[in-house]
Amino acid sequence: MVEHLLASMKIVGDDTIQRVQLKHRQSLVNAFSLEKGMRILEIGCGQGDTTVVLADAVGEEGRVLAVDIADPDYGAPITLGEATSAIVASALGSRIDFKLQTDFLDLPEESFDVAILSHSSWYFRNPEQLLAYLKKMRRMAKRICIAEWDVNFTRMSQRPHFAAAAILALYSEFIDNEGNIQHMFNSLQLQEMLGTAGWTVGKTAVVDAGYLQDGKWEADYAKSVQQAFSSVPKRIQSLAASLYEMLEVDEEAESLDSFVITAE
Repeated sequence: MVEHLLASMKIVGDDTIQRVQLKHRQSLVNAFSLEKGMRILEIGCGQGDTTVVLADAVGEEGRVLAVDIADPDYGAPITLGEATSAIVASALGSRIDFKLQTDFLDLPEESFDVAILSHSSWYFRNPEQLLAYLKKMRRMAKRICIAEWDVNFTRMSQRPHFAAAAILALYSEFIDNEGNIQHMFNSLQLQEMLGTAGWTVGKTAVVDAGYLQDGKWEADYAKSVQQAFSSVPKRIQSLAASLYEMLEVDEEAESLDSFVITAE
């Protein structure tokens, strides 16, 4: 049930999309194996979709420090500032400390039970920046859980989401933008980075996410920026054209699944 979580969130219009998104967040948090009373560090909290599920999981005695580098005015139709303010004013608000427009590397170090990066690794512009975060998180948390889109799609219906993500990663390489795909990392790359940062990878899992709307959203966004590739090198134009062709499938498109990595 998600009614108590919906009551903590700012929603514009129908809540169908939010219900679907919360269902997946609950599946991810179940995979994180959190316990009541835990102190959680969340990096890349965005509008708080995962944050409310984390706060619910750790209970009244738990705490979530939710950090995002984005400005409070970022996001539409609801901004980060509007969304997080609604959560803070809700029944879950006392368990959460939001820090927006904040670089995690600038925060003082404190101790947490678990650090979380849930669908936020692709926002990092380069591996060096993400590695610096992972190293600092190693000093602050006993365990880390990372969830991200699994590019190893297993169904043809998921191909458009993969192609759209690849297109948008290319777009970010050649055109400066604030989109949510700046650099694609797959599961093995993230596991290697965790090792470099001093973490020991424990278990990995794949969580079904095909029913989410994200794949369609990314495909639509990729189509909206297609003209921008007219200014990139010819070889990149050719690659982009192939990826745009992959956006089309005969069946109803699905989102990629999510993988979860746990390390200590």
